Amino acid sequence: MSAPTATQSQIHRPDASGEGGPPRQNRTIGDRLTFGRAVPMVPALSLLVLFMAGPILYSLWLAFTDSAIRGEGAAETSFVGFENFTDAFTDSQFWNSVGLTLVFTVVSAVIGQNLLGLFLALLMEKAHRAVTFVITAIVIAAWILPEVVAGYLLYTFFADEGSLNVILESIGLPQQDLLFSLPILAVAFANIWRGTAFSMLVYSAALGSISAEIQESASVDGAGPLRRFWSVTLPLLRPAVATNLMLITLQTLSVFGLIFIMTGGGPAQQSQTLPLYMYEQAFSYGQLGYGTAVALLLLLIGAVASIAYLRLLPEEDKR
Repeated sequence: MSAPTATQSQIHRPDASGEGGPPRQNRTIGDRLTFGRAVPMVPALSLLVLFMAGPILYSLWLAFTDSAIRGEGAAETSFVGFENFTDAFTDSQFWNSVGLTLVFTVVSAVIGQNLLGLFLALLMEKAHRAVTFVITAIVIAAWILPEVVAGYLLYTFFADEGSLNVILESIGLPQQDLLFSLPILAVAFANIWRGTAFSMLVYSAALGSISAEIQESASVDGAGPLRRFWSVTLPLLRPAVATNLMLITLQTLSVFGLIFIMTGGGPAQQSQTLPLYMYEQAFSYGQLGYGTAVALLLLLIGAVASIAYLRLLPEEDKR
């Protein structure tokens, strides 16, 4: 049998550690390259830890303390465990805010923005280019307005001598004072007016991705407009519907400025959603620990809603 060649000996020769593989010099060079690629990420990771992980961990700690702006909690902060959460669950005002938050979210986001945005997207799909331009400009103009400006505009619309009562009086209908009789519906309408543009843009993009051949095939098979929408368009829009609902729900749960400008949570806490209740407890009453605990409960509600919407996605979109 012939002796192995030099090339074969080099291939089977173990490295210094006694194991097969690339020489130690090559592995050292590779480690240096990996380290060199990681170095530029250190500043970004440091900023994430400092400005994201830091405040999150501090908020978690704060929710389990009696920290306050004034009083005993301000002089000396103590760990109180789940006392803040127990106080929230036994407070009728907290549950009133939870109920109003759910009403505000369902009316203004799930029903209002979602359905109106879908309707406008379907309308613009078949409308003339000039009509599409006008509708898009009006809806997006309301969306890009600062929340404070939008809140003031809608406050003047619903006020006693506002535009709504002027219109009702001109057509012979009795005047309304929704800011006092039904404030939660007034702020829900304001949020619909301001936020529908987002849903409209999401559904317009989703409708544009649907092949025209599918619609033509359904039309040839004898399906009318409503049948095509229910059996063809809507199933194809399912991922867009779930994504849009999740995003606008999370946005609506955190709405603060719009309600604060229009009603301040009143009258008599009839429009005090959880963000306003949290603000009142933390800054008006100075209970930072309790207010932070309420904020974490609001975060939990958003997480539950997100999980529920994710279940609406088709299985292939979850992977």
